[in-house]
Amino acid sequence: MDNARIKRKRRKQRIGLLTNIVFCLITLFALTCCIFLLLKNNALKNESREAIAQLHAFEEQSENYIYTQADLDSYMEEARAQARTEEKTELLSQLKSKMSGGGTAIAMLRDFFPEDVVVYADGEYSFFPIEDKLKKHNYVYDNFKQLENGQIEYVDDTDEVLSQKGIDVSKYQGDINWKKVAADGVEYAIIRAGVRGSTEGKIMEDENFADNMEGALENGIETGVYFFTQAVTEEEAIEEAEFVLDMIEPYDVSYPVVLDIEEVTSDKARTADLTKEDYTRNCIAFCETIKDAGYTPMIYGNLKSFLIMLDMEQLEDYQKWFAYYSAPVYFPYEFDIWQYSSKGSVNGIKGEVDLNICMKDLGKKD
Repeated sequence: MDNARIKRKRRKQRIGLLTNIVFCLITLFALTCCIFLLLKNNALKNESREAIAQLHAFEEQSENYIYTQADLDSYMEEARAQARTEEKTELLSQLKSKMSGGGTAIAMLRDFFPEDVVVYADGEYSFFPIEDKLKKHNYVYDNFKQLENGQIEYVDDTDEVLSQKGIDVSKYQGDINWKKVAADGVEYAIIRAGVRGSTEGKIMEDENFADNMEGALENGIETGVYFFTQAVTEEEAIEEAEFVLDMIEPYDVSYPVVLDIEEVTSDKARTADLTKEDYTRNCIAFCETIKDAGYTPMIYGNLKSFLIMLDMEQLEDYQKWFAYYSAPVYFPYEFDIWQYSSKGSVNGIKGEVDLNICMKDLGKKD
């Protein structure tokens, strides 16, 4: 019995000793952690003091530092490079989006360069900055309304129609039933008087001119006339104008007398070597002759005519008839008639006919 009690007593002593050792180790570990944290905190304080000291030193140094032009150029180039990178990324994103949406190249370019008039001609793109000195039109694009039959009207904010419906015709429309044309709402017709040959330069009257003039006027349709020019000199331009004046003398022409300026792409065209200045001088010679005779001169053309072939600054005083077969119309400068389709349909005419709207009151004044 005594031996058993002695063993139990010794076992309790060993357990107590082991327990004390464990508590001591735990206390030592805790004390070590506290010392480590105190040292770490002190180190952080020292690092903070050093950082603040360095910042103050940098600020003092910056105040006394003189930046050279080379430094400024370097900083500017870095900024420009960064801007170019961001701009390129944005541009590529827009381009990808437009291409995915089925946009055409010319439409995308016009979106990307809104300060220019972008023209595609002769297999290349040309960019013409919009000139502040040229008169601009004030049409509201949303006020050009396309009807179910494809025809276009120009309306005001209350949907009242402000434009006049018109066509232009030549011998290629054949015999026209002008009574039906008038019943279809056509208010004016610009009728081809003639052409000058593109190779030999002979002036020729349009075969259907007289019939078209008489038919339109007899049915209450106001008339203007146009001449397709291939004049190579001012003298020839005046000759064309005098030819037209002789032809219209018997008729009541209330709409403008128009010079049709379009490039003939044939290598044999007599106008192939004309410059912009040549075309412009010839145009002025024709228009002034018409004006002196008491009629209103007008110039017909498309984007290439007005921006590549002609100097518009010299032609500000003349009315414009603009051909563009898409909507909205793409032309910033002042114009009075828009030829918006070459494939139109009008009662009384077999086949296709050019459709126009006139946004100004060019006809008879009541």
